[in-house]
Amino acid sequence: MIELYVCIGSACHIHGAHNVVQTFQHLIEQHQLNDKVVLKATFCLKECGESGVSVTLNGKRHRIIAEDARAFFKKEVLALTE
Repeated sequence: MIELYVCIGSACHIHGAHNVVQTFQHLIEQHQLNDKVVLKATFCLKECGESGVSVTLNGKRHRIIAEDARAFFKKEVLALTE
């Protein structure tokens, strides 16, 4: 199972966490990955000083901007489903 966490704490919320969550939810449904990807919201991942939204994919932390959520999903998440 692929674990995908998105920080929804204050700093990440300001940087578009809600949009990232919505984009990931849409892509999981579009690619019929509900049985392979677990998407969870979480609070602070202790990277508030950085710009963008904190995302953890199978334990590895990433910082993404909301506009890059689709590209991140396609590059990083879809690669794990093949």
